[in-house]
Amino acid sequence: WNKNVILAHVPTGSHSLMVFATYIAGQTQFPEFTLVLMLDDVQVMYYDSVSLKAVHRSQSNSSDDNGAGIFSDIYDIMKDRTFYLKDHQNCTKGLHVYQKRVGCELLDNDQPGLFLSWDAFNGQNTEAFTFDVAKRTMQINLPWMRIKGMGQMEWLHVKFLYEHVYHPVCMKTLRAFLEKEKNTVMRKLKPKVRLFRKPLTDSQGLQISCLATGFYPRHINLTLFRDGQPVDDDQITGGEILPNGDGTYQMRKSLVISEEELHNAYYKCTANYLNLDNKLDIAFGLLLCVKNPHTTLIGILR
Repeated sequence: WNKNVILAHVPTGSHSLMVFATYIAGQTQFPEFTLVLMLDDVQVMYYDSVSLKAVHRSQSNSSDDNGAGIFSDIYDIMKDRTFYLKDHQNCTKGLHVYQKRVGCELLDNDQPGLFLSWDAFNGQNTEAFTFDVAKRTMQINLPWMRIKGMGQMEWLHVKFLYEHVYHPVCMKTLRAFLEKEKNTVMRKLKPKVRLFRKPLTDSQGLQISCLATGFYPRHINLTLFRDGQPVDDDQITGGEILPNGDGTYQMRKSLVISEEELHNAYYKCTANYLNLDNKLDIAFGLLLCVKNPHTTLIGILR
């Protein structure tokens, strides 16, 4: 799965604890089973079928016996499910991959959010569970229902497990890791913003780029304006939030224009950094407006 897609589901200011597990049936250079535990965008534990140890991020030489036991159970469950699905879908040969991601959310008001679980076999979704603790409701999507139906007693049993076992355990673990890793996941680093241009060698045009970098958490809005109006998305390249090597993030948005367009129109970039409640407007050679000192301008190229 794309981690950025998953994290985009979590509201700004909230936190999540997610397990990402993969079981591979067939010969590869990878372990048969791997699992990572993510607190927001930080990997806090790792487990695989080779070491059979749950290793902490901050203590790479230490293992957690309780975590190893839980992860071993997930390993066994996913192995059984893989062979079950192989048999029922007549996929007896070749390489087969079963994936699971499961976790919970803590909202920015310190209230528990959703408990989420997704399973996929060979790239196709097999089941999805969403438990809302506030409403005490559960949504289930089972594309494999044609293989195995769920009766009323099984439904009640699954709901009981999510409400009284899975969700409480996940929330307790999330809060524990949040306290342990608070200096990492709760830090706030201001973005550095640049607006620059460069000539294109294969044409007479120019590329205008707005770059915000060095910020954490990852939530930011970056907008290019032409004469006070946002430039249409279909004219913009970039826009993805990308990781830096130091654990912070960057975003770049670019627009290709002609030299004439540069002189006949007014271009600026606006950066809104959600977690620091600030706004910065910059244009070529001019710092227009700083609403909050939490954003730093590191340079404008003319």
